[in-house]
Formats: sequence, C-alpha cells, structure tokens
Amino acid sequence: MRSAAVAAEPRRRTVTTADGRQVGYDALIVATGANARRLAVPGQRGELVLRTLDDARRLRTRLDDAATAIVIGAGFLGMEVASACAARGIPVTVVDTDRPLHRILGGHLSAAITARAAAHGIRFVQATGFAALAGNPVHGVALPDGTELTADLVVTCAGEVPCVDWLAGTGLADRLGVGVDDACATTVPGVFAAGDVTYLRGNATRPHRRAPFWSNAVAQGKTAAASALGLPPSGPSQDDYFWTEVAGLSVKIVGHLPLLGEPTTVDGSVTEGRALLTWTHTDGTATAVAYGRRKPITALRHLAATAGSSTAGMRSETNHPASAGSSP
Repeated sequence: MRSAAVAAEPRRRTVTTADGRQVGYDALIVATGANARRLAVPGQRGELVLRTLDDARRLRTRLDDAATAIVIGAGFLGMEVASACAARGIPVTVVDTDRPLHRILGGHLSAAITARAAAHGIRFVQATGFAALAGNPVHGVALPDGTELTADLVVTCAGEVPCVDWLAGTGLADRLGVGVDDACATTVPGVFAAGDVTYLRGNATRPHRRAPFWSNAVAQGKTAAASALGLPPSGPSQDDYFWTEVAGLSVKIVGHLPLLGEPTTVDGSVTEGRALLTWTHTDGTATAVAYGRRKPITALRHLAATAGSSTAGMRSETNHPASAGSSP
C-alpha cells in the first residue's frame, strides 16, 4: 500500500490513509520518521535542508556553482555539510548559538574540532540568539545583533521535527515525538513505535531522551517488531553508536551523550588528531570515542563496556566497605 497514513483511531484500531481507506490492525508500529526543521517564514522561498536523497541531490547541484556558503547549525549534520564545502574549496561559515558539537560532545572535543575546522577553512560565528533566513529567495542569514551574512548557498541544519501530525488527538504524541519504553511500547495498548519519530520515556532516574541516529532506529525496529508479535526481543532497543566526519577526521562514539567534563582516560593525542577516550557517567555506564583512530566498532563497544564495568565495580566497593575487623 503506497497511500500515506493521515489519521489513526486507537480505540477502533484503525488507520486512515490519504486515499480514504480505513485499515484495521491488531498491532500498530509507528515509524513515520522525522522531517528537517525549517527556519523559513511562510512564503519565503529557497531554503535548503538535507534530509532525503532528493535533498542531497539538490545540494550537490548547488555546490557545483557556489562560491560561498553558510550553514546554520553546528551539530553533526551542519559540520558534515561545512566539511563538504571546505573539501571543494568553498569558503563556508557555520552559525550557531553554541560552539561546534558542544551540546553533544562537550567542551573537550568541541575545542579540538573547532580548531581543526578553522584550519580547513571553516569559519564559525557564535550568535547571541536564533538566526533568521534573509531574502526571498534566501540569500543569507540575519543575526540577532543586526548583522547580515550573505552567500551563494545557505543550508539549514537545525535538527529534525518528528512526523506526528497525523496522530493528532490520539494521545500518542507530543512535542518530542512518540514516547516509548524499552520494549518500544507506547502508552496506548497495541501501539509501538521505532526510529526518529520516537523518544525514550524517562522515569525517576533518567530524563526523556531522543536519539535520532541510524543505529538506534535499526535496533528499535527489531524490538518493535518483536513486541508487536508478542516475542522476546533479540537485543536491546537502544544502540548508542554513531559516527561522523569533520574536516577529514572521523569520530566514532559508543555510549550515552552528551559528554560532560574531561575524559576519564585518554590514549593518544586529541591535538594531533589520534586518540581513544572514555567518559564515565554517574549511572555507572561509559562512553568510548575513537577520535581520528581506526577502531573496529566491536572493539569500541568492548572498550565502553569494560570502562563502565570498571567504574561500577569501584562504585560497588565504595558503597559496600569491608566490615570492621575484616581483612583489607
């Protein structure tokens, strides 16, 4: 069936499609993904985003003719687009309210990545507030202080918006998307969800968390399918593995983000662009990062697991000291 879902009625267990059909279900998996967040005001033409294959083809065509570029957003995608511009010799400016990847990777790696990007011709402008697209069609960016930057190419990389409009009135979705638990079950019986449309519901010990990454969507898809069929999951529903490349340097990460403070361990040199690092978290888990180092994902997973278990062991010894008179 190629007709899009436009409405759902969980009480009747039906989904309505764009061609007017009603489809009944025993179990429903919501996997409608997310769209690129846009900054253009109504009627403003020419905004470029990068989410779909067509978006990528459109951007590639524009890169062929661009002499200058601006990227709004210094997250993973924004820095990847800026790196593509720099690789083509196109002077590019990245605009954000935070330093590159700071919200995700923390100050330690953000500083190194910012310096590397600058060495490859990527300029960074830290805005004091939200930027707006300038022109119609778009030809630049207006900053809160009144400054206007112009370029041949302007690309918005300001995150994503879960595709939940069709779920209005169902109680399944909110501004974060569709909340799920570790079994990918929603709060509505018989309805499950997976992928970029979701967020992991929080509890007394953890906050709500969105993780719109490819590996996580794959893991959730398997779990949601098993849950819908009443089968035990084949593995965890969350896979905290992601990677990016900035100015020719690869960064592979296994574990929770953001990375706060200084790393627990460092093997190599971040300044020289070759290091293995770990961060330990208050919940006893750890995050491992291969920064410019060739490291198989299985080895990186093992590093994160062993770093986390070592921390948990230390915490356990601290919380359960030997009784008086026992051997040290």
